[in-house]
Amino acid sequence: MEFIESTIITPDILARLREVYKLNWNGIHGYSHWMRVRTNGLRLAGLNGANTRIIEWFAFLHDIQRENDGADWFHGRRASKLVRTTFYQWIDLPAVELDLLCQACAGHTGGKKHKDLTVRTCWDADRLDLYRVGTRPNPKYLCTQEARQEEIIAWAMHNSIVE
Repeated sequence: MEFIESTIITPDILARLREVYKLNWNGIHGYSHWMRVRTNGLRLAGLNGANTRIIEWFAFLHDIQRENDGADWFHGRRASKLVRTTFYQWIDLPAVELDLLCQACAGHTGGKKHKDLTVRTCWDADRLDLYRVGTRPNPKYLCTQEARQEEIIAWAMHNSIVE
């Protein structure tokens, strides 16, 4: 998948992420997935006004600490910890936004409710890419009304299988 120009995720940061990521860069939780999460999140943010800077960082960091492609229930928490202890120096976000990014990463696997629209949008951006593993996104598990729209789900499913 071709890198889509971003002023936030620079080629230098992408190279650092590649060094840290333990799994297959081209695997189901790797770079292509991150790009689709980014695309999904930016589309949702265009509809609901969520913070696009947090969404972009989330897309590239939420799975960065995965140890396997299966049931790795604590990878989000590990990603959040890595953001707080190491990556914070690369991330140009005010403290309150950095905290929201960490909350989004930490809770993305099982999170259902959150008071912040951007955190919920991050979670939906990830869940909308489930079709890459053969699972249709279920509106019941999506947190924003924008993501639950059938046309958004269909669009995301199409993007999950087309590269």
